[in-house]
Amino acid sequence: MPRKRRAHVEVFVSHSSRNAAFVKRLVEVLQAHGLRTFFSQKNIRGAQQWHDEIGAALSRCSWFIVVLTPQSVVSEWVKHEFVYALQDRRYRGRIIPALYKTCDFKKLSWTLSSLEYVDFRKDFDQGCRDLLAVWKLKYRNAIESN
Repeated sequence: MPRKRRAHVEVFVSHSSRNAAFVKRLVEVLQAHGLRTFFSQKNIRGAQQWHDEIGAALSRCSWFIVVLTPQSVVSEWVKHEFVYALQDRRYRGRIIPALYKTCDFKKLSWTLSSLEYVDFRKDFDQGCRDLLAVWKLKYRNAIESN
C-alpha cells in the first residue's frame, strides 16, 4: 500500500541526463516513501516548453537535490538550477547534494563544500537511508518490504 504523501514537500531533482537511470531509481524511492518529485525526464513531455516547466517547478518545489557526477558538475542546466536554488530563500537549509559518482563538485559551485552531502557511491540503500532521514522517514527497500 502506498504511503501518504508528506504535505507541502515536493523535491526538485537536478541532474545530468546521462545519469537518468540512477535518477529514475532514486525518484522511485522518494515517491514510494510519499514524497512528490520533479525531474525533467518524467515531468516534461514532448513539445512542452521545458524551460518554463523547469522554472515553474523550481518556483513550486520546497526541496532541492542536486545529483553530483562528472557530467552534472559541468552541465550548464544543472548550474542554472543550482544557482536558482541558492538564491531562493525557500531553499535555505533544503539543498541536498547527492554524490552519485566521484567528481570535482567545485566545478559546479564553490558553495557545495559547505553543504553536507548524501553519499550513494558505494551503497544505494545506505544513501537512501541517509537521504530519507532528512524527512524523518525510515527507508523501506524492496527486500525490507517483503
